[in-house]
Amino acid sequence: MKNLFLLSAFLILISCAKSETVDLVVLNANVYTVDSAMSKAEAFAINNGKFVAVGTSEEISKKYTSDLIMDFEGEPVYPGFIDAHCHFYGLGLQEQNVDLVGTESYDEVLERIQQFQNERHLDFIIGRGWDQNDWEVKEFPTKEELDLIFPETPVVLSRIDGHAYLVNQKALDLAGITAETVVDGGEIVIEDGEVTGVLIDNPMSLVDKILPEITTSVAAKALQDAQEICFDYGLTTVNDAGLDKETILLIDSLQKSGAIDMRVYAMISNTKENVDYFLDRGILKTDKLDVRSVKAYADGALGSRGAAMKSPYSDKHNHFGAMVTPVDQIYSLAERLSKTDFQLNTHAIGDSANVVVLRAYEKVLADKKDKRWKVEHAQIVDEKDFDYFSNNIIPSVQPTHATSDMYWAEDRVGSERIKGAYAYKKLLDKAGTIALGTDFPVERVSTFLTFYAAVARKDTKGYPKGGFQIKDALSREEALKGMTIWAAYSNFEEDEKGSIEVGKFADFIVLNKDIMEVPESDIPNLKVNRTFVGGKQVK
Repeated sequence: MKNLFLLSAFLILISCAKSETVDLVVLNANVYTVDSAMSKAEAFAINNGKFVAVGTSEEISKKYTSDLIMDFEGEPVYPGFIDAHCHFYGLGLQEQNVDLVGTESYDEVLERIQQFQNERHLDFIIGRGWDQNDWEVKEFPTKEELDLIFPETPVVLSRIDGHAYLVNQKALDLAGITAETVVDGGEIVIEDGEVTGVLIDNPMSLVDKILPEITTSVAAKALQDAQEICFDYGLTTVNDAGLDKETILLIDSLQKSGAIDMRVYAMISNTKENVDYFLDRGILKTDKLDVRSVKAYADGALGSRGAAMKSPYSDKHNHFGAMVTPVDQIYSLAERLSKTDFQLNTHAIGDSANVVVLRAYEKVLADKKDKRWKVEHAQIVDEKDFDYFSNNIIPSVQPTHATSDMYWAEDRVGSERIKGAYAYKKLLDKAGTIALGTDFPVERVSTFLTFYAAVARKDTKGYPKGGFQIKDALSREEALKGMTIWAAYSNFEEDEKGSIEVGKFADFIVLNKDIMEVPESDIPNLKVNRTFVGGKQVK
């Protein structure tokens, strides 16, 4: 009996001696690894911010021990979500300004601004989020009411898509804009010979020059505010679609100091200063920051009729929209970047803008492999142009655009062109991958609305019953991949994130219900219980 006791004790000691101590062990979870086989697991071990083992609870328990062992009791676990196209910094800045998202009339816009100003007493009022398509009167607003309420305080209000401003006379005066001002690309809206206060695309840059300077402390606060919102929705990486040099370097500094934990794939705004700075220095890559792409704009937005179309708008005859960047400049930028390791990611909404971008990409990438250039939005594509997409030319889309625009998009483009709009399944079939994002704060941050719009093609009220152009819906597995491993692939980051596999960053999330199994109608209301970045719980 004594010998048996000694043997048991010896075996226990041997077992303990063989256990490897790690930072965190997770057991009894329902893990969607999103590896190449879409395999499931129960447990994993994390050390130094990375997954070191993935398997069953029994396997992990036998081999690893930790001061922090978490039993998830069957909760569903997924790789951290990646938003492939958003405006992370812009979201944070919006938290500092008037929020006009969801306003149902111009009167409500004015009410929110007055309430905001009564609380803040600012010398310069900035807001974002109005959308005339959500109002009973769907015409662009004009500045008359703003001039009456704020005769001496400049007011600049960005449309929800960021491609139009409504400004008052004080702002026009400071910017030097009159009915005689000429700017290529876009429109200064004029009625009866007078400026209405609505500026579409390129003329907005004249107003941008008079906006108050954003201090470093305000910028840092904006980034931290945006991070908190994003962690709540299970985002662990965000692709910020257009940042200047100063903001990118600030993000790098804040990440290194531990002030923010969010991983950021930063697209460089297409200005000479920004592009020259980074191309001269090469790719900037840390564990949390990846700067290896340039964001360009081919055209404007469909909602403001700034998208460049091959034929006139169906609801505004003789109007084709406009290219924001001239065709020759798109080609020259593509040619320049094709000789580097940098990626080109170009905003293209209208079918004309899309084919310009696709042809430019195809021309300069003809003899090059694995460039993974992206068409951001790829919103309205002519039937004969889908074949341009490939594993070298990737669509990066935002599913909630389809469910936000479906009420009026066909009015803009007509019954034929709408067939090639928001065609996510067809884009996936052509390219082999598709990256999913939100374009927040144009749309809501919610990753669950992204997933729901991708698979159901409905709004949160269940409209339309059969789904909007349901043939282009994605399966749940495709949607999950689009928000994880395919988004990572589009960033050249598939070897470090996007799935729960050994050697990758331990970025993962825990939901209150299984997004792959719950009834479709429940998806928008799911919640994130926990968010982890590099094995550290951040939510």
